[in-house]
Amino acid sequence: MRLSNEDHMQISDLAKMLNITTRTIRLYEKLGLVEPPKRTEGKVRYYEKDDVKRFKFVLRVKTLGLSLEEMKELADLYNREQKVPDKIMPRLIELLDTHLNSIKEKVSTLQRLEKDISEYRTRIVDQYRLSK
Repeated sequence: MRLSNEDHMQISDLAKMLNITTRTIRLYEKLGLVEPPKRTEGKVRYYEKDDVKRFKFVLRVKTLGLSLEEMKELADLYNREQKVPDKIMPRLIELLDTHLNSIKEKVSTLQRLEKDISEYRTRIVDQYRLSK
């Protein structure tokens, strides 16, 4: 018998819905990024709407480039602050700003490298009268 319906879903259905593996779900639970799932009397894991929201949040911040360590920090803060998102968002903004600044620095470095390579290529083509 499947547990999945609009209020509950089993791990395989959650994985399919989120396009991740059941192994990833278990890892996130083990790392404390999400709370351990509820279980039936038969020990079958099941997830509710709030669990799905939490997984979506974790996956979203992961796609934004936050490390597992940063994600764990947010999860711990979330648990410590009685699950009040308003307490988490300032720290999330801080982490995102740091990450954004790092990306801007990398982009700037790559743009300088692109310019240097392009200029060097042009000098070689001109010096050796090669076709462009």
